[in-house]
Amino acid sequence: MTRASIRNGGNIPGLGEPAFTMNAGEQANLPVLVAVPHGGRAYPPDLLAIMRHPDFATRRLEDRHIDAIGIQVAERVGAGLLVARAPRAMLDLNRAEDDIDWGMVKGAKPSGRSAVRPGYRAQGGLGLVPRRLQGLGEVWRGAIGADAIEQRIAQVHRPYHEALAQELQAIRRRWGAALLLDLHSMPPLPSNGRWPPARFVLGDRFGMSCDATIPAAGFACFARDGARVAHNRPYAGGYVLERHGAPGRGIHALQLEVDRSIYLDAALDELQEDVEPLVARLSDLVRALAENVSQLGNGRGDLREAAE
Repeated sequence: MTRASIRNGGNIPGLGEPAFTMNAGEQANLPVLVAVPHGGRAYPPDLLAIMRHPDFATRRLEDRHIDAIGIQVAERVGAGLLVARAPRAMLDLNRAEDDIDWGMVKGAKPSGRSAVRPGYRAQGGLGLVPRRLQGLGEVWRGAIGADAIEQRIAQVHRPYHEALAQELQAIRRRWGAALLLDLHSMPPLPSNGRWPPARFVLGDRFGMSCDATIPAAGFACFARDGARVAHNRPYAGGYVLERHGAPGRGIHALQLEVDRSIYLDAALDELQEDVEPLVARLSDLVRALAENVSQLGNGRGDLREAAE
């Protein structure tokens, strides 16, 4: 990537550190922005203090170390990169601002919020601020102040999504089209008894967040080395794709879920010593997707020239 620009944004309440880091450039080599919203591990002490069993809860909520994979892939191929540092336990960047279970909140609700019915994700315990986890129950020792949630929205959620939108628009202006690859990781999927489970899942909100040729290019890339991949099930993408995917305006968004057992140890806790095979595979994927997006942008960017 030439003329790269690394900048920090937002603020983690209680820690005073950036909520995310953006690595982008005026002349990025590809029309792709890789984003990692669930890899953050910058925990304020006061947040950990009010969690029940923080070691268990934080690891269950994190897309454990997928940020390390995303960083290596983006550096290798020359794609833009947006990495959240704020943890999902504090605020889930893949949820809407109003997707809140107000039963976990104390204090006066902000005007207009108390009448909003929580979405199905919040009702299931995994809204904007996660409340419940399978195997643990309640995440928090008590209710969280409404003012604390508003602070997290103002300092983490809004700056992250504003930066994401601005970068996608900048990519589209140069290339004619842009792709957000929203990178996540998942626990190993169970077998259905007939076929081995998928190791990767591509999500496009059932065709709503990107042109159909983009996941097709992804499937073709995975098929070349026999990787098992699924489409939209069990993960079709969440708020990030809903908000930013606008294929009619040349901005496409695709979610990728990676089986954690591919790159983590047996305890699904630390990185394996050799993650090169996964980095190489995902680098090939990003290049294939970028070629497709460049064509959707009517060839306004030249991948061969950019690579030189």
